Amino acid sequence: MIAERGPSTVQRLKAKLLRQSSEWDSWYAGLEGERRVGRELERLSAFGWRVLHGIEKSNGGDIDHLLIGPGGVFSINTKNHQGASVWVGDSMVKVNGGTPRPYAAASQAEADLVRGVLGQYCPFDVPVEPVLVFVGITSLNRAATQYTVRIYQEREVAALAPLTGRLTPQQVEHVHSVARHRRVWLRA
Repeated sequence: MIAERGPSTVQRLKAKLLRQSSEWDSWYAGLEGERRVGRELERLSAFGWRVLHGIEKSNGGDIDHLLIGPGGVFSINTKNHQGASVWVGDSMVKVNGGTPRPYAAASQAEADLVRGVLGQYCPFDVPVEPVLVFVGITSLNRAATQYTVRIYQEREVAALAPLTGRLTPQQVEHVHSVARHRRVWLRA
């Protein structure tokens, strides 16, 4: 159960009463962002896409979402920054002009991991692209040089629906059948 990983009910209530933020708040906001993006991605199933959510990795982290379909495989990293202004450069992101965060570089590394894992179990080339999706932001500015990671706001992920020509329906099903097995990821 999710609640067992975080602070107790008493600890959360105390922090709330004292208006203190905690790791739990950040984690919960991230989870809510993932849920919102997950709902958007599920709508793409009508276009031949398959979606997997919360894929546990061997290092204890997870892949927020994998979108598998005619346009290839997309490793989707979700970031929830309610009411923020976001700038995305080649490898770093600034939220409200703050300290650079390596979101874009991390998304690329995650896509490389996905490509390597799926490549071990698929007898064909599996095209994997990184996607970084921001939830709840007020503005999104992309650097003109940022071409390595697809950058979207949550409602923009529907732009992936019409992509085709990378995987056949049989390949989509094969990749999906591999990707949904937990042991594949825990061995990586």
